[in-house]
Amino acid sequence: METIKVVKFGGSSLADAKQFHKVYDIIKSDDTRRYVVPSAPGKRFKDDTKVTDLLYKAYSAKTELEFNATFSEIKARYQEIIDGLNLDVSLEDEFKVIEQDFKKGIGEDYAASRGEYLNGILLANYLGFEFIDAKDVIFIDEYGNYDVELTDKALSKALKKTNYAVIPGFYGSLNDKSKQIKAFSRGGSDVTGAIVSKNAHASVYENWTDVSGFLIADPRVVKNPAIIETITYKELRELSYMGASVLHENSVFPVRKEGIPINIKNTNHPDDPGTLIVESTCHKPTHVITGIAGRKGFATVMIEKDMMNSEIGFCRKVLQVFEDEKLSFEHMPSGIDTMTIVISTDDFIEKEQKIISTLHRAVQPDSIILESDLALIAVVGRGMKASRGVAARVFNALAKKNINIKMIDQGSSELNIIIGVRNCYFEAAIKAIYNEFIDD
Repeated sequence: METIKVVKFGGSSLADAKQFHKVYDIIKSDDTRRYVVPSAPGKRFKDDTKVTDLLYKAYSAKTELEFNATFSEIKARYQEIIDGLNLDVSLEDEFKVIEQDFKKGIGEDYAASRGEYLNGILLANYLGFEFIDAKDVIFIDEYGNYDVELTDKALSKALKKTNYAVIPGFYGSLNDKSKQIKAFSRGGSDVTGAIVSKNAHASVYENWTDVSGFLIADPRVVKNPAIIETITYKELRELSYMGASVLHENSVFPVRKEGIPINIKNTNHPDDPGTLIVESTCHKPTHVITGIAGRKGFATVMIEKDMMNSEIGFCRKVLQVFEDEKLSFEHMPSGIDTMTIVISTDDFIEKEQKIISTLHRAVQPDSIILESDLALIAVVGRGMKASRGVAARVFNALAKKNINIKMIDQGSSELNIIIGVRNCYFEAAIKAIYNEFIDD
């Protein structure tokens, strides 16, 4: 089978001419890297502004003076890249069209997408690849989700006609034949890369960024956490759901359905192996746990009623109260005579009294006890299933630091353990668990 790699580069990887050169070397070092998905230029330094943010600013400018100043800044960013790479290309005609469209009030999605569009033109010119405008091959519905049928038909046809191409990320066009530019609701260029990988029947989807893969824990909490070498899609979903800054689910499902692995790589350190995301693997994990993630700001609603377990429909009636208020819950640990709903404090607090009174009418509880100030921490790992005493080690690690566990919930898959602690113990709890399993 032919080896094909689809490579997506984030904004920091294409922020200036120096970064463009690194990207060029990466792509040209492997001729199986055939289809490239670029983001818009990101920050060149800490206090810099992303081109996408400049485009938003220009589009929403209140005065001609503000518009001209911002638009000139955008043009200068791209000219700096052109000059730095000695490219024989001009974007003047493109900028004239964009300026006219902005003044017509064409729409924010169009405005934001021009960063990827222009970067795609430059990168295609620099690499000597064909440029395929995403609006011609990727179709998105009004809610920001990609239209599978229309996109797969158009994109697969376009890719068959060329061996090497650049397709800008983040945007496509509405699936109503209007050709109106539409951006993805979430995931942006990562979603485009996944869709291109699917339709190119890629061997691997390389997602290049400014880190050498996913970290076992948040570096803002744990100093220099280890890299996750291999992670399954299920583990990834558990960690991302609990707040880990990883790929959005929308950017995973097109390749997951095709069994295509994703490799997270570092543009600034291309020889680092990065993190490999796979459907399943026989590779034994380095550690019992794969990662730790969590979020603060939860509340618990504990409903007590004698003989609750024998009352048919009790659970359904309780959840119906929350559903009617359009509130989703995070977890639902229960006992024989107790049922606890864990919910976001911000979502719950404005409706708490209405929910309490409605619960009383719905199920006639003996009591309802509310607690807030709760943080949830997920300990995730496929290695947990084959290891004894994982929960005991978690409890022991927290006990050593005098951290009281307010809640524990373990899924039947044995892939994760959810622990609830006070918000004030959040960072200390993550550090304690990390030290127990990673620095053991």
